[in-house]
This record gives sequence, structure tokens and C-alpha cells, in this order.
Amino acid sequence: MPFSKLGLTRPILQGVQAMGYKDPTPIQLRAIPPALEGRDVIASAQTGTGKTAAFGLPALQKLGAHGRCRCLILEPTRELAMQVETSIRDFARFTNIRVASIFGGVGYGAQRTALREGLDIVVATPGRLEDHLQQGTLQLRDIEILVLDEVDRMLDVGFLPPMRRIIAKCPKDRQTLFFSATLPPEIAELATFALREPVRIEIGASTSVVSTVKHGIYTVEPTRKFDMLLALLTATDYQSVIIFSRTKHGADKIAKKLRANNHSVAVLHANRSQNQRIEALQGFKSGKYEVMVATDIAARGIDVAGVSHVINYDIPQHPEDYVHRIGRTGRALQTGDAFTLITPDEGKKLAAIERFIGQKIARLKLEGFQVPPNGEAPLRPQPKKLEPRLDGRNRFGRQKNFRRRR
Repeated sequence: MPFSKLGLTRPILQGVQAMGYKDPTPIQLRAIPPALEGRDVIASAQTGTGKTAAFGLPALQKLGAHGRCRCLILEPTRELAMQVETSIRDFARFTNIRVASIFGGVGYGAQRTALREGLDIVVATPGRLEDHLQQGTLQLRDIEILVLDEVDRMLDVGFLPPMRRIIAKCPKDRQTLFFSATLPPEIAELATFALREPVRIEIGASTSVVSTVKHGIYTVEPTRKFDMLLALLTATDYQSVIIFSRTKHGADKIAKKLRANNHSVAVLHANRSQNQRIEALQGFKSGKYEVMVATDIAARGIDVAGVSHVINYDIPQHPEDYVHRIGRTGRALQTGDAFTLITPDEGKKLAAIERFIGQKIARLKLEGFQVPPNGEAPLRPQPKKLEPRLDGRNRFGRQKNFRRRR
């Protein structure tokens, strides 16, 4: 079914077509009609399936034209807030509806100006939103549509109390839309508090990898890890690639080495300033940087179209992070490839990921690198236990028992 059959108005359809969208994804196909009817919706779908359009398009249509602040969208991170603002602004380009994002890490001046001039849609992180509510620069009394996006992520970072306070400040006769990658029990409790007879939608399993992503592992010794990364980048025909590091220091180190090898690189992690993070994202989206090195802040906080490859330089600490990381490619029904570099002592972590996703990950080989038999990642053998010396001396050749000099 094309977008034109979903009941969207002409200005909204023009915005959809201008963004190059043709047919709705499953989450859009199932969520947009009840949302247009004014029903509350609680939906779970994997990352990269088009949730922003699923709540953004019906919200724009219901608002119709510029007026008061009637729609609030809550996001867990500033990066997501900026990206959702950009997407909705693009969808609304043939309307006079105004949208802006509000988040921490930057000054209040521009945000106060935007609020004073009048907005129809506010995309916000909970902390900065509460600041504006306390300062009186924003009121929620006219909110008609409340969207809680990436709810599971907001629970992970401790936003449940502020979410409850914000929901309580919104009118009770509003429409509420829940969107999340997973639906843990805490979300069910929050949904009972916030929604009224919602339509429940579940697309795909939260533990599975999207079918548009081909993924595999390369086994490599720790000392040859960066060499394999360079060889992969050389052998791969990529448009843009996100490389995931376990630590902020590791991300900086990888980026420095890649620049020394003539790669254009952006870096994204929590220690970067807000201006640096904005510049990195915009540069990566525009093609200024072909590679982005990031920590897990980007696994569920970045929505960049056209990422052709993801490389896990470090295996994720938690199996669920594997799904979110490689979900950065193969988005919006496009295809993508994801590679993970495994060292021989990481067999247990790999097995945990395979149990979580319910499938065995393909073992890949790269010419010029020696791989263990069958591409497996066996546990590193334990060092030999030293036999005790029979002459009473320790391993340094000194007597074990001696009198301390006085």
C-alpha cells in the first residue's frame, strides 16, 4: 500500500515524496491509520524501521497549520532530538508548522527565542524540558499529542521519574503515542499510567537482526586488530561506515590512527562537546567524513540514512547492544553489511550474542590473515602453571625463608 492510500493530506504527501519515500514500512503501515483516528498507540519495532515517520506524519496532519504548541515529542538523547526535529521539519516543508528541538549541553538563548516566537511541535529531552517548565518559558496546557520515543532507552538512562512528571503536566484528553525497540515490564507499567485503551503493534522480534543486514565475524589476534580494520576498509566498497569502540579513549585512538592512514574521520562519544558532536554528525551525514568512530552512545542515538557498513572494532559488552549497533545500517529497507572483530579470548561473549539473536553468525576470512580452524574463536589457552622449585628458592632464585636484617 502506498502512502497515498493512508489518508494523508496533500501537503504531507508532498513532504514524504520530497524525502524520497515510496512505500510505507510495516510499522508505518500499521501505526499511521490508528494514529490518524486519534487512538493511543503503543508500538515496538526494531531500530531502522521508520518509527519517526510513523508518529511524525499523523502528528503533522492532526495539527494542520501553525498555531499553539500542541505536540510534544520526548527523546532520550540530544542526538535523537536533533534528528527527529530534522525529519519532521522535512516532512512539514509544504506546511507552515514550526518545530524545534530542546536539549541540554547548550545555552538557553536560542531555545527561549524559538519558544517565544511560537512553535507547534517541541522535540525535547526530559531534563532540559523540565528546566524550561520551571522557568516558565514553556507550558504544556495545550498539548494535544504526546509522543514518547525510544521509551526503553529513556528507562535505561533513568528518565522514568521525569517522564512521569511531564506526563502528569499534559492534558488528560491528549493522544499519546509510545514507540520503543523493546517492551520491558517497566514500559507496561508506564503505559498503564499514560495511555487509554491503546492499539498495540509489534513488528519483528526485539532480539533479532533486521533481514536487510548481512553480518559476520572476523577472528584476529589483538595485536593485529587495527591492521585488519585497515585491510577491511581497503577491501570493502563502502559509502559510509560506523566503527564502534568500547571506550571513549579507544575511539579517539582509532580515529587518530585512521587519520594517519588518510581516512576522513568523525568521532562521537560522551566526552565530546555539543558543538563537536553536532559538527561530527552533520559532517558524517553530508559526506565530509567517510568514517565515524563512536561508542555505544551512537548505537541507539544516531539515525543516519545511507550507512552502508558497521564495524564492531570491540565486541559489545551486552548481547542486546549487538542488535542496536548493527541496526545502524540496513535502515529503511536498504541493505547493509556489519562486521565484528573477535579476538581468540572472546568466544564466550560471541556465544552469548548468538544465543540472544537465536542464530549462528557467519565466520568470515580475510586474505592475508590467519584464522583458527572453521573460523571459530576458541578461548585462549591458559598459561602453564609453574612447578615449585625443589631447592627451597622462589622463582627469582632467592631463599623463601630468610631472616630480616636488623
